[in-house]
Amino acid sequence: MTEPDEKPEGITPSQTVGPFFAFSLTPADYGYPALTGPDLLVEGVVGTPIRIAGRVLDGEGEPVPDAMIEIWQADGNGRYPGPGANTPFKGFGRSETRGPGFAFRTVKPGRVPGPNGRPQAPHINVSVFARGILRRMFTRLYFADEPANEADPVLALVPPDRRQTLIARRDGTVDGLPLYVFDIRLQGEDETVFFEA
Repeated sequence: MTEPDEKPEGITPSQTVGPFFAFSLTPADYGYPALTGPDLLVEGVVGTPIRIAGRVLDGEGEPVPDAMIEIWQADGNGRYPGPGANTPFKGFGRSETRGPGFAFRTVKPGRVPGPNGRPQAPHINVSVFARGILRRMFTRLYFADEPANEADPVLALVPPDRRQTLIARRDGTVDGLPLYVFDIRLQGEDETVFFEA
């Protein structure tokens, strides 16, 4: 038996997410079928096909090579998947940050109702899973070429000098699809705005 102020031998410090969750977050790495992937485009989906790419960066500005990004979004008409949605679009995807970062093929979402029924600007809900994070972090991706950003009720809650951390910039095309670049900074200068959820 140990004294109250002594550390018991053999106990290790708390661990962050994984490795015990890794097989369900990224099952293909362990020989299991993937629950979802980075390609959300399906036949019959409403909306303009786009590509989103980015990196997850640590406090030193270095890429985090083993993070996982999860997205949830509406289709081009602003409909989220679910019963009665009448859309083949699943709206849910995951991408690991191997090599240059993460990437998704999806559609630009439409406007959805927000607080008090006010329409929100087109956006994608983003979750970040990475080493050193005990609970996933939530943020949003907005589009730089979207005029509705000015009236978005959620974006208006973010201090003006921090809003750019939520805006994906248009950067040409990849495989014929418009490319939006969205880097996620976990700490440091220009840290991405994260929301409580």
